[in-house]
Amino acid sequence: MKGAILIVEDEQAIAELVRAYLRREGFDVVWARSGEQALEELSRHPVRLVVLDIGLPGIDGFEVCRRLRSRTAVPILILSAREDEVDRVAGLEAGADDYVVKPFSPRELVARVKAILRRAGGGAAAEALAVGGVELDRAARTVTVAGDRVELTAREFDLLAALLAHPGVVLSRDRLLELVWRGEFAGGTRTVDVHVAQLRAKLGRPELVETVRGAGYKVAP
Repeated sequence: MKGAILIVEDEQAIAELVRAYLRREGFDVVWARSGEQALEELSRHPVRLVVLDIGLPGIDGFEVCRRLRSRTAVPILILSAREDEVDRVAGLEAGADDYVVKPFSPRELVARVKAILRRAGGGAAAEALAVGGVELDRAARTVTVAGDRVELTAREFDLLAALLAHPGVVLSRDRLLELVWRGEFAGGTRTVDVHVAQLRAKLGRPELVETVRGAGYKVAP
């Protein structure tokens, strides 16, 4: 999989069309029918990009976009029937990275998704990751803080890599178990808590990995 795409769309036919084309390209897809559900799904999945409709029940797309942007740096592509310039500008000012008008070409939409991910470094796993003075090199399996080398265990390294690869995205404990331990673990989700505590201590940056109560952990972008 190339990463999870969150579709926020209340029209089933459109959502299923977009989902089919994205899955054909190897993307994992999460579908939310409302803005409220989208905000919940963002906390449950390592979302790489959001395809967002404007005309949603409940919170409208512009407000959803603003709330998403306040929580995460994940790219947002607005997909809307509103074609007026004022709506395009409003969407971009709310934090969207691109704006596609309905009716649309599914192939063009997928091409735009890929282009946004390439610009965001999401086309492939980056070898080097850096946030807040903490730098991680996947190839060399090294970590430095403000230029000083920090020794981590293999699990601690993989855990930090998973978190740094999704800046601003809340990763649940179960998701981290899947990404880092891949089913080979003991102690359940408590294992994640212990390793996060060890990471914070070794990095000397306890604020880097934030605990999101009832949801999991995230690295501030």
